[in-house]
Amino acid sequence: MRTAEIRKRWLDHFEARGHTVVPSAPLISPDPSTLFVIAGMVPFIPYMLGEQTAPWPRATSVQKCVRTLDIEEVGKTTRHGTFFQMNGNFSFGDYFKEEAITFAWELITNSQDDGGYGFDPETIWVTVYHDDDEAAALWKKIAGMPDERIQRRGMKDNFWSTGARGPAGPCSEIYVDRGPAYGAEGGPVVDEDRYIEIWNLVFMQYERGDGGGKDDFPILGELKQRNIDTGMGLERVAYLLQGVDNMYEIDEVFPVIQAAQELSGRRYGAVHEDDVRMRVVADHVRSGLMLMGDGVTPSNEGRGYVLRRLLRRAVRAMRLLGVDEPALPALLPVSKDAMKASYPELEANFERISRIAYAEEEAFRRTLVAGTTILDTAVQEVKSTATTPVLSGAQAFQLHDTYGFPIDLTLEMAAEQGVTVDETAFRSLMQEQRQRARADALAKRAGRADTAAYQELHADLSSSHGGPVQFLGYTDTTARSRVVGLLVDGVPGPVAVAPADVEIVLDRTPFYAEAGGQLADHGTIVLDGGARVEVDDVQAPVKGLSVHHGRLVDGTLTVGEEGTATIDLARRKAISRAHTATHMVHKALREALGDTATQAGSENAPSRIRFDFRASSAVPAGVLSEVEERVNTQLAENLEVTDQIMAIDEARALGAMALFGEKYGDRVRVVSIGGDWSRELCAGTHVASSGQLGLVTLLGESSIGSGVRRIDALVGAGAYGYQAKEHALVGQLSGLLGSRPDELGDRVSSLLTRLKESEKELAAIRQAQVLAAAASLAAGAAEIDGVRVVAHDAGDVGSADDLRTLVLDVRGRLGDSLPVVVAVAGVSKGRPLVVVATNAGARAQGIRAGALVKAASTVLGGGGGGKDDLAQGGGTDATRLADALDAVRAGTRTAG
Repeated sequence: MRTAEIRKRWLDHFEARGHTVVPSAPLISPDPSTLFVIAGMVPFIPYMLGEQTAPWPRATSVQKCVRTLDIEEVGKTTRHGTFFQMNGNFSFGDYFKEEAITFAWELITNSQDDGGYGFDPETIWVTVYHDDDEAAALWKKIAGMPDERIQRRGMKDNFWSTGARGPAGPCSEIYVDRGPAYGAEGGPVVDEDRYIEIWNLVFMQYERGDGGGKDDFPILGELKQRNIDTGMGLERVAYLLQGVDNMYEIDEVFPVIQAAQELSGRRYGAVHEDDVRMRVVADHVRSGLMLMGDGVTPSNEGRGYVLRRLLRRAVRAMRLLGVDEPALPALLPVSKDAMKASYPELEANFERISRIAYAEEEAFRRTLVAGTTILDTAVQEVKSTATTPVLSGAQAFQLHDTYGFPIDLTLEMAAEQGVTVDETAFRSLMQEQRQRARADALAKRAGRADTAAYQELHADLSSSHGGPVQFLGYTDTTARSRVVGLLVDGVPGPVAVAPADVEIVLDRTPFYAEAGGQLADHGTIVLDGGARVEVDDVQAPVKGLSVHHGRLVDGTLTVGEEGTATIDLARRKAISRAHTATHMVHKALREALGDTATQAGSENAPSRIRFDFRASSAVPAGVLSEVEERVNTQLAENLEVTDQIMAIDEARALGAMALFGEKYGDRVRVVSIGGDWSRELCAGTHVASSGQLGLVTLLGESSIGSGVRRIDALVGAGAYGYQAKEHALVGQLSGLLGSRPDELGDRVSSLLTRLKESEKELAAIRQAQVLAAAASLAAGAAEIDGVRVVAHDAGDVGSADDLRTLVLDVRGRLGDSLPVVVAVAGVSKGRPLVVVATNAGARAQGIRAGALVKAASTVLGGGGGGKDDLAQGGGTDATRLADALDAVRAGTRTAG
C-alpha cells in the first residue's frame, strides 16, 4: 500500500466518523521558541490548553513535521529522520477512551478491501498506564485483546504531559509484532525492535503540577474538559504495510536512494559507509524539498540555517560518494515525484523550489573550494607549531559559521592530514550560539518574563473575563481600561512603585501589539490614582494577551486599578500609512514579476517600510521604477481601503493572499485596497484610502539571502523629506558643475571619463618612474655570501603590479651567472607592500622567495606568500619598510 493511500485511508476513516479534516499546518512553527512543527498535535495545542475554543468537536489531520535535534544521527541507523508525517485524531470535550480505542481498532484491523489497513489482529499488542484499568478493560471489550497482550507501564512510558503545569493524562500505545526474526518474545516491554509502536492514544484528563522529569510531578485533579490526542507515524506504518525493513525503503524515500546509486555507481547495501551517506541524501533532500515548499529559504540563521545545513549535508554526502558534479538537479525532481501524490502543491511550486535549491548547491560548491583552502592553511599552521597538532574549536567554528563548512567535513579532512579537531570546544561554541539565538527569539516576544507567567495571566484573564484582551485599536485611539496583570522586572506582582520598568496587561486596549511586520504602538497609560506609564513596546507572547512594556514614571500602580490608555496618534498614522504601502508594493511587484514574487517578511515603521520577497535574481532598476510608478498612480486614485471579517474559505475564494508561516483561524480579517485590486489576510492597521499615503519612494533593492530580495522604501513625510533632500542636492550639484538639472547625467559621465583617463596617465608615469630605476638598481647590487642582493625602498607606488614589474626587470638584468635575490618594498594607498624574486641559482642554495616575503611581512605586521621564485606580501606598519628589507637580507644569509 503506497504511503499516499495510507494517508488517504486515515483521513477518510475519521471523516466518516464525524471528524473535520484539518489540512496540515505549514512546517514553520507559530511558537517563537521552536523553529518547526515537531509533532502532529502542535497546531491543536491552544485548544488542548484551553487558550482558544476549538472550532470543531472532533478533528483529524496528517501533519508535516521536522525534527533536527539529532541531525548528525541521520543515516547512521534506520530509525532517525528529519521530516516525517504524523496522522492524528483529536477530540475536544467530545468522545473519550471508548470511542478512541474503537476508532483505532477498526482502522488497523479492518480489511484493506473495506478501507482499513488489514493488520492481523493476532499481531497487535497494546500498553496502558499501570493503573488505567478502564483502558485495559476497553481493549478486552472492543478488541477481545487477551491479558497477555495488554502490558502495563509507568509514567515514563505511558503518561503524557507538556513538561509543565497543565493538561496531562495516561496513554495507550499500539504495537505490531514483526515476528521472531526481529527479536525476542515477550511484547514491547521486552523488545521494541520486534514489537514496533505504530499509534499512541493520549487520554488527556488530568491537570498536572510543577515538577521535573517525566514522572516527578503531582496530579492536581481532573480537567473540566477531557480531550483525546492521538498520533500515528505515517512512515512507520508505511514500511510495515509495504513489507520493507525501515522508513528509508518506503515509496516516498527510496527512489532518491536509487537515484544516488545511479549517479555514484555504488550499490546500496554493499558498504555500510555508503549506505549511511545515501540515507543522509534521501532524508535531507526530502526534508529540504518540504521546507522550501512551505516557504523556507536558505540563510545563516534560524529556519533558513537548518535548511542550508540539510542541503549542504546532502551535497557533501554525494561528494563523499564520488559525485563531483551538481547532484540536486538529479535528486530533487525524484523526491518531488515521490511526494506529489500527497502534496500536489510541490508540483505547482517546483520551479521556485528547484531554483532556490540549485543556487544553494552552486554556492556551496564554491564554499567547498574556499573552505578547503582556509582549512588547509589552518592545518599547516598547527602542524608546524605542535608535535600533536590539534585544530582549535574556534577555528572549526569559524569555518562552520562563516564559510558554511560542516564540522564533519572539517573532521574528515583534518584527519586525512594527521590533525585532530577540538570537537568538544566546537560543540560548546555551537551550543552557545543556539542558546543566544533561542534567547533572542524569545526575548523579543516575551520580554524578560518566563512564558509560564504569561500563560498564567492569560488563563486568569480568560476565566475572569471570559476571553482575551479586547483590542479596540481599529476604531479607538484612547480607551478606559483596567489593569488585570502586572509584572515588574519580569516577575508578577500586585503593585509597582515609580520609577520601575513594568509590563502591564489591560482588559481592553487601543495599543497594537507588534505582529505581522507592523511595529507596536507607543503612548501612555494614566491611572486614576495618578500613576503614569510611558509605553514603548507592546508584545503578544501568548495569543490574545497584549503586554504593554513601559516605564512607570510617576505614582503607584496597582492591579485592578482603572485608567486611560492613549496611543501616540502621529506614530500610529505613520505606521498605518507604511502598512498600506506594503500591501500596495506587494501587489505592484507581483504584477511586474509574476505570482512567484511573494512576501517573505516585512517591517512597517513610521514613514518607512522594509519589504522582503522571493526572487531568484536582482530586480532591474527599470522594473523597480515601474513598480514605484504603479504604486503612486494607484495612490493618486485615492482607492478605498476596507476590512472585513469572514470565513477563511470565503477569503480564499475571493483571492485574498495568505502568507507563508502565518497561522490563521477559521475567521480572518481581509484588507482590500481598491476593491479586488489588492486583497490580503491581515490583522494590522491601515489608512482609510490610498491617497492618505501622500507619496511612496523606493530607495532600492538588495539580496538578503538565497532567493530572497529586500526593498527599502519611504512613505508620506519620509518620502517627501527624501525628495526635498534630493532636490536640494541636485540644485547644489547644478551650481557646482554649471549645468542644468537635466544635463547633470551627461556632465558627470564626462567628468568620470576624464578622471579615468587622467588616472591611467598618472599610473603610466608612476610605472615609468619606477622602471627607470631598474638599471641603476641592478648596477648597485650588493653581494651577501656569494649572492647578489638588491633590497630597495621604492617609496609611494601605484600598486603591487608596479613593484612586481620592477622586481622581475631587475632580476632579468642581473642574469643567472650568480645567485640573485631582488626585494623591493613600497607603499600603495597607505599600505606597505613587499615583492621578492629569486633566480634558479638562489633557489638551488635553498633561498626561497616565499620564505623571505613571510619574514618581511611579519615585520610589517601582516603576512604573505607565493612561489619559490616570486612572492608578494604586505602589512599595516608603513614606517618599517627598512626593517622589512633588513629581514630579507638576514634571511638570505641564513638560507645561503
